[in-house]
Amino acid sequence: MPNQPSISSNYAGEFAGKYIAAAVLSANTIANNGVTVIPNVKFKATVKKAVISGLVQPASCSFTDAGVVTLSDKVLTVAEMQVNLELCKTPFEKDFEAASMGYSSFDVIPATFSDFFIAKVLKDIAYDTETFLWNATDGLGKLLKTDGAQVVGTPIPITAANVQAEMARVVALIPDSVYGTEDFRLFIPINVQKAYIASLAGFGASGVGANGFNAQGTNQKIDTVYFNGVPLFVANGLPANTMVATQISNLFVGFGLADDANVVKTIDMADIDGSKNVRFIARFSRGLQVGIGADSVTYGIA
Repeated sequence: MPNQPSISSNYAGEFAGKYIAAAVLSANTIANNGVTVIPNVKFKATVKKAVISGLVQPASCSFTDAGVVTLSDKVLTVAEMQVNLELCKTPFEKDFEAASMGYSSFDVIPATFSDFFIAKVLKDIAYDTETFLWNATDGLGKLLKTDGAQVVGTPIPITAANVQAEMARVVALIPDSVYGTEDFRLFIPINVQKAYIASLAGFGASGVGANGFNAQGTNQKIDTVYFNGVPLFVANGLPANTMVATQISNLFVGFGLADDANVVKTIDMADIDGSKNVRFIARFSRGLQVGIGADSVTYGIA
């Protein structure tokens, strides 16, 4: 029998920070630059808000101070999170051995079993982080709504037949002051993206002919998707049948990536209790904040 693969007992420190960064920054919204990331937050970070009005005045020979600049702060607070997981090595060994032999879809084969195991767990952390960003009860959409975002009343389940009409309701409420700005996006979940693409495939509704967008029918593959001039951003963590219209620069997520509290460890229990179990321990911190809610629109956010 071949020797069982051993697992390093310590992945703490700077190297651990890189592992956590790979996990949290691979979340869909973050990886595609859908939010403003504030790294290395020890405990709290300040988000500045500035509202400026009345600057322009008739010209004169004298300097006349005019205009109103209102500054305010918002605090982004990160909370510590952890992962404690214990699994038997046996099922993972088979996957790792297959990958090591080259019959794998991995771009880069993990050099050690510990790297292979860590990659699997960090993938789940990334998924959880994406969900955390858009959580229905306390995610970015809810923060915008609480801060005064325009709210589309009476949301309904989105289908290919109604998606364009419902998206039009969102776009109609976008404030003129931010409509058309470079980083303004209509954030949509996967089910709304599916419905919108299906609506472009063409079935004689929503102004789209039977042959669909560009006469491609159901063969729709559009790299950059817009709705009434507003770029769409598919945020995998957004709950189904919800939408958020706002600027990327209005959404903030903070991480304590370089904080001493960030730890990744794998502990092989074989030398401790004789079992084939491995324990995975991860600790990191994260938090959310928004800028100006009134510059935004929400749909279906509880």
